[in-house]
Amino acid sequence: MSLKNDLFLKALKGETVERPPVWMMRQAGRYLPEFMAIKEKYDFFTRCQTPELASEITVQPIRRYGMDAAILFSDILVIPQAMNIQVEMKPNFGPYLPNPIRTQKDLDSVIVPDVHETLGYVMEAIKATKEKLNDEVPLIGFAGSPWTILCYCVQGQGSKTFDKAKELCFTQPVVAHELLQKITDTTIAYLKAKVAAGVNAVQIFDSWGGMLSPIDYQEFSWQYIQQIIDALKDETPVIVFGKGCWFALGDMAKSGASALGVDWTCSARNARYLSGGKITLQGNFDPARLLSPPSDIKKMVHQMINEFGKDSYVVNLGHGILPNVPVENAKAFIDAVKEYKVG
Repeated sequence: MSLKNDLFLKALKGETVERPPVWMMRQAGRYLPEFMAIKEKYDFFTRCQTPELASEITVQPIRRYGMDAAILFSDILVIPQAMNIQVEMKPNFGPYLPNPIRTQKDLDSVIVPDVHETLGYVMEAIKATKEKLNDEVPLIGFAGSPWTILCYCVQGQGSKTFDKAKELCFTQPVVAHELLQKITDTTIAYLKAKVAAGVNAVQIFDSWGGMLSPIDYQEFSWQYIQQIIDALKDETPVIVFGKGCWFALGDMAKSGASALGVDWTCSARNARYLSGGKITLQGNFDPARLLSPPSDIKKMVHQMINEFGKDSYVVNLGHGILPNVPVENAKAFIDAVKEYKVG
């Protein structure tokens, strides 16, 4: 089926475009009043696990703003859930895993599941979303990086340091690598199933990659992301977003990924230089800058596009949109890209 708007896919291929495409990480969600209305009625994992709700949440921002891509509403922690690790989402707290994985014995109960049995609801949500989108724009599927998933599985909750996750890696590396491989195998099967269900591209979120030193990043994160890219790159474009991982952009650029996400601490010039200047880049507007006046947002977006260049570039934030961003400011961000003229 051909898409009415394939600007995003063109940018991932590095083709010449009139203007760069735009979408926002976490665009399906918490800053939108129509999302909050659903949130009041259904708890977090009910929203993820009910295809009708997940698909509705996915298309809400497309209806409101007309981004150039939709990203499926879900969560990275559906993977550990499928692997027999209990995950709760506590209000005003975040993810909570009551039985963290800290020993070989803990790890023995962790499975590599049949993703169609355990995560079939995600594939149903993709099909429902594709119907609602009606080939208007591409749909992105996503997963957390194995390292980022390990962080939650071992720490048991969010953290500023993920000290327990790092301790496991540095004191019981055999256990850590076995857990990372199980997560990787599950993630590959999961993303392949998403592609088969109809997503047009996938993104790997390495939200906590920047917690590791460059050497430890290679051992505990990058080699597993590379396995995922190798398994998927011939089937679909793969975007890798590592927060705080500017030091790995050179390796990432040689990986077979179609695009690399950049956070707001790395300038366009540095990102182009570190990635070798050929690969498509995505980012890197500071999400908190969406709290600036709309006229400032528009100026800054145009400057950002000029710095990255309009081709081989996807306009995005440098991390997920914040819940307190006014809807008109999010609109200013999207409109600024649509109004962009070269020169």
